[in-house]
Amino acid sequence: MNTSMTASFLVLLLAFPCVFATDYTVGDANQWTQGVDYTTWTSGKTFKVGDNLVFKYGGTHQVNEVDESDYKSCSSSNTIKNYNDGDSKVPLTKAGKIYFICPTTGHCTVGMKLEVDVVAASTTPTPSGTPPTTKTPAPSTTPSTTPSTPSSETNSTSPSQPKDSGAVSVSNGVGILMGSLFVVLGFMG
Repeated sequence: MNTSMTASFLVLLLAFPCVFATDYTVGDANQWTQGVDYTTWTSGKTFKVGDNLVFKYGGTHQVNEVDESDYKSCSSSNTIKNYNDGDSKVPLTKAGKIYFICPTTGHCTVGMKLEVDVVAASTTPTPSGTPPTTKTPAPSTTPSTTPSTPSSETNSTSPSQPKDSGAVSVSNGVGILMGSLFVVLGFMG
């Protein structure tokens, strides 16, 4: 019985993914539409090989994967791949920059385009979607005799945590592990 339990546990460990991928909904709640600053949307996010971009859009939009030249000129003349189903999941399969535009006339030129820099997946399992830490000057530990004035500036290098942060991917993986463990334990009893 112990051999059976050990073998089952080893199979379970081999089947459980070591690295969690994240599905990023492009534009978060705004989705893929006009009037969204996609450069700001990408800031603070680390896109890794294995992650997915999820484009959600209405019938007047599409998504074209293009090269850098067509991205800069908002041209669809050399489209690499076209997505037009309204809910397109694009796997990030290699490191490097990848470019997307909306091919509907005039949409790209008013900002409906996306440049994503994909990095190689790390070898240590960490949840994707966690914004990278940014180095900021350490606050002074010397007490000040002058009252501080609240700054009207916002810290543009630390965007707020996205609503789709990858926690769902991690919790789904943990759920799969726990469910599998209960199945294995059920066969033992």
